[in-house]
Amino acid sequence: MTIKFSPFNPEKKIFIPEYKTPGSSGMDLSSSSDAPILISPGTFKIIPTNLIIELPEGFEAQIRPRSGLAANLGITVLNSPGTIDSDYRGEIKVVLINHGNKDVYINQGDRIAQMVIVKVEKVNLIRSDNLSETSRGTGGYGSTGVN
Repeated sequence: MTIKFSPFNPEKKIFIPEYKTPGSSGMDLSSSSDAPILISPGTFKIIPTNLIIELPEGFEAQIRPRSGLAANLGITVLNSPGTIDSDYRGEIKVVLINHGNKDVYINQGDRIAQMVIVKVEKVNLIRSDNLSETSRGTGGYGSTGVN
């Protein structure tokens, strides 16, 4: 599949998302900010990418955390996964939160998240007063065990 992209601001640097390995499902997104962005512990910041994409109808882009940032720095995507709809034509931005205990600076070119392109199936919801029974029933929030 081919997806068109464009810089949000042609005057600014853009880092083209890319798969880092043949088996990668996510393309790395990078910060396009001209100045370092400080994310202090317990705070979040919106990070620009200077990227606009044109997804085909029936697809979405999911913005997911990078495992290394989460494990090593406590940085993750706040609204994970973020959703980029096929009809959105604005700049992709990433909301990062610092769950760690140290200040983290995001610099231009830093890989900040992964973008995964996913097929979406539209459904019709129909009200019904006769839903099927299951062995699980209404159990949730730990009902199948803590571990």
